[in-house]
Amino acid sequence: MPSLPTTHGALPLPAFLPDATRGVVRTVDGADLRAVGIDAVCVNTWHLAKEPGARAIEKLGGIHRFMGFDGPVLSDSGGFQVLSLLASGALDGSASNKGIRWRAKGGDAELLTPEKCIRWQAKLGADLLVCLDHCTRPEEPPESQRTSVEHTVRWAEECKATRDRIAEESGIRRPLLAVIQGGDDPALRRECATRLFELGFDGYAFGGWPVRSDGTLVESVALVAELVARGSGLMQRAQAAEDPAPPLPLWGLGLGKPENVVAAAALGYSLFDCVLPTRDARQGRICVRLGGPARADNSPRWWDYLYLADTKHAVDDAPLEPGCPCPTCARCSRGYLHHLATVNESLVLRLATLHNLSFYARLMRELQAARAAATERESATP
Repeated sequence: MPSLPTTHGALPLPAFLPDATRGVVRTVDGADLRAVGIDAVCVNTWHLAKEPGARAIEKLGGIHRFMGFDGPVLSDSGGFQVLSLLASGALDGSASNKGIRWRAKGGDAELLTPEKCIRWQAKLGADLLVCLDHCTRPEEPPESQRTSVEHTVRWAEECKATRDRIAEESGIRRPLLAVIQGGDDPALRRECATRLFELGFDGYAFGGWPVRSDGTLVESVALVAELVARGSGLMQRAQAAEDPAPPLPLWGLGLGKPENVVAAAALGYSLFDCVLPTRDARQGRICVRLGGPARADNSPRWWDYLYLADTKHAVDDAPLEPGCPCPTCARCSRGYLHHLATVNESLVLRLATLHNLSFYARLMRELQAARAAATERESATP
C-alpha cells in the first residue's frame, strides 16, 4: 500500500486529515481519533503561534504530546488565514516580498515571514511542514494572480533555505510541501509549478479555490495533478533504477465533499483536509453510506446526509449507519441521538463527530485499497 514516511510512522495514502486548527479536533481527543481510524491531523501554525505560542508548545513536549495524538501532524502555514482576515477587514495589513504584515485593530504591526513560519513549525514539532504562500480568490485580476505567484515562489525558496538550516542545526530533516498558485490561469499555474519544481520540494499542494459554485472541481485541480505527476516522473527517472523515488505527495487543500475527494484521489491527490465532516457533525448533519462503491459523483447516490433534528428519528432504534464500526453506531440509536440533539446535550457533538470521522476514515481505506490494486496491476503489466 502506498504510504508517506514521517517521524511518527508511515502514513497510508490517500489520507484525510481532520482540521485540528488550534491543536484540537473539536469535541474529540487523540484517543477518539485513533479509535475511528484517523491516522493524521492538520494544525494551523499561525493560530498556534498566537495562542499558546510555538515556544510554549515546544516546552510542553511538542504538538503530539501537547494534544495527546501520536500520529503524523501536518502544520499548515497559516498564510491563508491571515490573508482572509486581511481581505475581510478584520485585520489591517498587506503582503510583500518580505511576507505578510498584519495588525489587529489598535494593536502593533507584526510580520509573518517565510523564515518565521518554518521556525514556528519546527518548534511545534510537526512531521510535515508547509511553505508560506499567497492565496488569491479566483475573481481577483491577473496582476493580483501574478503577484501571488511571485510571492509564493520567493517565499518558498526562503522556506526551504530555513528548513535546511534547521535540519543542519537539529539533525532532523522534516518534509516540506510547497503550494502551487496561479488562480484559473493555466499558464500561470504551469509557471508556478515549474519554478517550484526547480527549487525541489518533498511534496506539493493545490493552492487557491478548488471548487466551483456548483460544487464540482475547477479545471486547475486536474492541471496541478498532471503537472505534479510529470514532475514526479522526471524525479524518478533521475534516480538510480534500483532506487526509484516514491511519487511526490499531492495535497488537496480544503477538499472535503466525499465525491470531490474521490475525484481528486483518482487524479493523484493523496492528502486531504477539511472542516466539513466535523462542522457538519456539530450541526447535526451525519454522513451515511447508502451502498455501492465510492464514486466521483453522487448520482446514483452512494452517500447522503442524515439530519438528527428530523422528527422521524425520534423512535428509530437503528444505528446512524448499519454496519458502521464506530463507537457511536455500536452503542447509540438514532432515537437516542435525536433526543440528545433535541435537549441540546453537548454529548451529541462528540458522538456525531466520531461517526463522521469514521465515515471519512473508511472512505480512505477504500481509496487506499483501490490505489494499491491499481499499483499492483501497473507493476504486473509487461
